[in-house]
Amino acid sequence: MIIKSPFHTRVNGLFHTAISAVLLSQVAQAAPSDDFKTTENIAFYLRHQAFTETILQADPALSQENSGEMPHAASPYTVVSDSVYLNGHTLVATVQHDSTKVPLRVEVIFLKNGTVRVRAQEENPLLPRYDDTQKYVLRGEGNNLGYALASDLKHYRELVDGVKVHTVRYTNEHSAFSVRITEDPWSLTYLENNKPIIELNSKGRFHLEHLRPKPDPETIGDDVSGEWKETFLPFTDSKTRGPESFGMDINFIGFEHVYGIPGHATPLSLKTTNNEKDGYNMPYRLWNLDVFGYELDDPISLYGSIPFMVAHNIDTTVGVFWLNAAETLVDITREKRSNVDNDLPVVNTHWVSEAGVMDVFLMPGPSVADLYRQYTSLIEPTPLPREFALGYHMCRWSYLDQEDVLTVSEKMHEHDIPYDAIWLDIDYTDGMRYFTWDYSKFPDPVAMQKQLAHDGHKLVTIIDPHVKRDSSYRVWKEGNENGYFIKNNTSTKNYDGWCWPKESNWVDYLNPEASKWYSKQYHLDKYLDSTADLFIWNDMNEPSIFRMPEGTAEKNTKHYGDWEHRQVHNLYGMLNHRATFEGMLTRESPRKRPFILSRSYFAGSQRYGAIWTGDNIADWGYMRAAVQMVLSNNIAGMHFSGADVGGFVGNPEPELLIRWYQLGIWHPFFRTHSKKDTKRREPWLFGEPYLSIMRKAICERYRMLPYWYTLFREASLTGMPIVRPMWMEFPKDLDLFAKENTFMVGSSIMVAPSLDSDLTKPIDVTFPSQENWYNMYTHASYFAPIKRRFVTDLAQTLVYVRGGSIIPTRERQRRSSAFMKQDPFTLYVYVSRNDTASGKLYIDDGESYDYEKGAFIEREFVYAEDKLISRSSPFTMESAEHKAFLDKMNNVCIERVVMIGLTSQPTVAIIRENGAEREILLEYGNCRTGSKCVIRDPTVCIGNDWEIALN
Repeated sequence: MIIKSPFHTRVNGLFHTAISAVLLSQVAQAAPSDDFKTTENIAFYLRHQAFTETILQADPALSQENSGEMPHAASPYTVVSDSVYLNGHTLVATVQHDSTKVPLRVEVIFLKNGTVRVRAQEENPLLPRYDDTQKYVLRGEGNNLGYALASDLKHYRELVDGVKVHTVRYTNEHSAFSVRITEDPWSLTYLENNKPIIELNSKGRFHLEHLRPKPDPETIGDDVSGEWKETFLPFTDSKTRGPESFGMDINFIGFEHVYGIPGHATPLSLKTTNNEKDGYNMPYRLWNLDVFGYELDDPISLYGSIPFMVAHNIDTTVGVFWLNAAETLVDITREKRSNVDNDLPVVNTHWVSEAGVMDVFLMPGPSVADLYRQYTSLIEPTPLPREFALGYHMCRWSYLDQEDVLTVSEKMHEHDIPYDAIWLDIDYTDGMRYFTWDYSKFPDPVAMQKQLAHDGHKLVTIIDPHVKRDSSYRVWKEGNENGYFIKNNTSTKNYDGWCWPKESNWVDYLNPEASKWYSKQYHLDKYLDSTADLFIWNDMNEPSIFRMPEGTAEKNTKHYGDWEHRQVHNLYGMLNHRATFEGMLTRESPRKRPFILSRSYFAGSQRYGAIWTGDNIADWGYMRAAVQMVLSNNIAGMHFSGADVGGFVGNPEPELLIRWYQLGIWHPFFRTHSKKDTKRREPWLFGEPYLSIMRKAICERYRMLPYWYTLFREASLTGMPIVRPMWMEFPKDLDLFAKENTFMVGSSIMVAPSLDSDLTKPIDVTFPSQENWYNMYTHASYFAPIKRRFVTDLAQTLVYVRGGSIIPTRERQRRSSAFMKQDPFTLYVYVSRNDTASGKLYIDDGESYDYEKGAFIEREFVYAEDKLISRSSPFTMESAEHKAFLDKMNNVCIERVVMIGLTSQPTVAIIRENGAEREILLEYGNCRTGSKCVIRDPTVCIGNDWEIALN
């Protein structure tokens, strides 16, 4: 039975139904409820809604979402006269509410790349507000360290309709920017080339609840507004700091579509939240929670959150990053504003956070590439992962024992199915004591890992953040003795909770010493019987806590520095992920790249590993949602993401499982995972023809690994998403702005997955741009722009390559990526309408950080005027490490070049390399349209400059 509340869905109560029978009965008896909060239970949000109502009452025109001319906001916040001044790269102003008169310091900080940072808090707060989110998320630990600051700022003061307006202008190499601040009421407009693109407080919804002394209990009364105390079910949240929330309307001028703010199982183009007919009747909620079997098409909180939103129109792509880790809700509405020529679309958003400092970044783009340069200059891009992590991962709750693990591995070999890692869930431990083994099931973990490694495979074990409360358990004993656990609301005792091991405590990662201590638990001398071939899965790290409100830590529990959990909740999973990363990074010398999967995430998590979309269901709707969720994560910079192939809950029919494999190979993280009470679903169990189709899909992932690894290299340099919505590559095509049934993998490959249970239902594919598109497998070509409809059988997939692309592959089938490192490459050259093509290939050792010293090969391939040229990338570093890597890869060659779409049929290829020249006769194959030829065995070295001329 699925029970849906206005905000959340739960299956069979607050906890996973697959808890062992004994533990489930114990938990269920104590579980107070299976429900989650609705907006009616979120006091700070209701107070901001009430504040908004006062604005609307002051100016009813504001309530008309299609009111035409934008009305003048009735905000009670004004700039204090003569308080505005330019201090270097920062414009400072004092803003105050007309009634409370509490002075707020507003800082507008100008960065060189065009980004503007806006911060607000009390000038003299009664207590410090939590402001360390920037330390964990931003480059240089926040406070603008490491940022390129704008210079040559020009500050102008003028009167407009009797109101003082301040304008700051500056330029970069691409555009001219200006910020206009109006004093009464206070508002901010961000302009690019004199065109407004983002407005703050133009709807008058800026409101900051200033910190104040606690009134007498008699004065508080029932505290119906929830400022000092609120109750949810039997839980009471006492607030010693009182109300400290803030909100702001941020409005995108000239836009109809906004994207981002994952994770939610919602459409790619975000819906309005004030209209249940076309959207939702509730805001998007950002509050990381364990939501088992979550509802689809619902803005409920899920496992992770990134408060980054992107707006796009045919001219501009802009972004907003709301840097806050407290509970945050985002409302979205749309309207039309009267313009000289036509009605101008506007997307209005209203952001409300419970605590902290208001800290928001406005990024002007204007191109997609510009936007991601600006964004990753703040939060850092996704680094190069361990190469094996891009392969196929096999996981189940749980593989039973050591024999089961090795048998599954042998069966994969027997059926010629490559894989890179096999995973162990919680049952491998000694009674849920992490960093231990149940030796009755796994008598020799080291021998097991060595056997897997001998065949090119890795082992991944789960380590959850809860620590079993057991005085005989070394990890708990050390953590307890050193005070490393989160404390209760009086800061006097450990915060006690209940999770898989029953009574548990949670490490306080805000404590630097606690985080360092926890990291060391991953070292080989602490995590006994682990080896360098073992990697980590951090689950349940929202944190998920049974029997607690909404299944997570109470907001008034205390962290290091006397901060409450309410201020840092959304950071918790990321800090757990970070501590694990640092432990894995330092467990061996020289250091090697870790691989860690995390369920909970926040902005910054991309630095530490991969994430997945949580406990989904074996259902066609959840497969469709996986497309939306992975794209949204990539938009927000969380590139290394995927969904459990086949669904975690339930038993997929073979057709669904096959279609999910065919989709999953085109997501950055590729893992199958299933719940304990589901049927085993290793591919060979389904028999033919299903086994062959699944094998084909998995092998395709391995064939394309050179392309995937090169995409991760690009992301590490530019921040560009790895999988992309169609509009990112074709930004002026209006028909693609809300399209999500097809998506791009990099700039070259378009995937049109089959997402419907009716296998006879046609798939509509839009081929955009004035370009050729080629079916990756049949090489059939399509002359865009054109729309086509296809019906596929179960073995077929629709994958297309954009004309003008060069795709590197490795065609030899191996057991794992480890056995492919010395394999030759094949280049597929898909010729454009202009008879040109280009592409890249990046190679390093796939595991160390030697690439930072130049130990890599990065080639640029260009085809033009009947010549294919390989040249070194400008990022190539001439170093001893580079030379050593070249020597190591000296025997790795290009074994084939496949030319597709040639307009003529040359007969000979002339190969020029290292001053030598030779000829090869061309081979022509069947191709439905155009011309396809194969240059077989050119044997040019992958690390050399060379040229292939067609004659």
